[in-house]
Amino acid sequence: MEAADRYGFKYAWATEHHFLDEYSHLSANDVVLSYLAAKTNRIHLGSGIFNPLPSVNHPVKVAERVAMLDHLTGGRFEFGTGRGAGSHEILGFLPGLDDLNGTKEIWEEVIGEFPKMWTQDVYEGFQGKFFSLPPRKILPKPYVKPHPAMWYAAGNPSSYEMAAQKGLGVLGFSVSSVTALAPVLEAYKKTIGSAEPIGAFVNDNVMVTTAAWVAEDAGEAYRRAADARMNYLQSNVFRYHDTFPHPPWVPKWPELLPDLSPEDVAKAGASGAMLAGTPDDALAQCQRWEAAGADQLVIGVGPGSHEGTLETLRLLGEHVIPKLDRDPVHRTSRFRAAASGAADAG
Repeated sequence: MEAADRYGFKYAWATEHHFLDEYSHLSANDVVLSYLAAKTNRIHLGSGIFNPLPSVNHPVKVAERVAMLDHLTGGRFEFGTGRGAGSHEILGFLPGLDDLNGTKEIWEEVIGEFPKMWTQDVYEGFQGKFFSLPPRKILPKPYVKPHPAMWYAAGNPSSYEMAAQKGLGVLGFSVSSVTALAPVLEAYKKTIGSAEPIGAFVNDNVMVTTAAWVAEDAGEAYRRAADARMNYLQSNVFRYHDTFPHPPWVPKWPELLPDLSPEDVAKAGASGAMLAGTPDDALAQCQRWEAAGADQLVIGVGPGSHEGTLETLRLLGEHVIPKLDRDPVHRTSRFRAAASGAADAG
């Protein structure tokens, strides 16, 4: 994280997962984020996600943690939320539900209350089907008015459209390639212009994720990516995230997706499925995402060697980011500042 901050990356996201063997490394992501707040200076730190379903995390406690993290980061916190991607995980907290469809109603009841908790001197209180609270003063208030940017982890086109209607940015963790972006991006962008934001401002943002392995020599990048056995992680994604699309060629756990060869990695980079190769290759691959309309591209790091990860970050920071991002201000900071100015003017 210190390297990413130093090399000009603008955003970093920390997941929240529970009960999942070999997958729940960040079950207490708020603790990790508070540590990272003290270790970084410029990069925005986001919850990807905090789950606000009352049975998982009480909404008031979530609001307090978000505001405290906003203080610890000096206004660099991004509030990402969602309903969870796997039934084994979420239904552990909601044993009365048979599937995850019921979580949509719970999430929608809760999500609009957070801006009120942050902006009302005394929160007016709420009486709902799944969550209730009498009027209370919820502290602290965010470090920067009016509140951090709000995001939603969406999967299918209807979820993107719903997020846009509410003025939320989208965390597109399930977008696997440049071609897969088109239908969900269209659903989002056609709606965001007429959003009725639940917060103080519209966060017009679509984030997507990909893997990255970059080296001075393309062959070395391909070898490092193959040695990282990334498909073992992908096998666990399909093992646990039963709300993600499962292509028919995906084997049923405990069978695994076959490991990638260096040649497979090269083909994946050429097709836009990951950043792989030299800095020039990575730049061209990033430009494909940019041309497709993504607002933010986040790379997953960790598998493989620590040294290889650090070199990937350095080469992207030195040779790729400066050619793509010439704005010193974060996109969400501009939205937030404009809303703060409007509130002060009002």
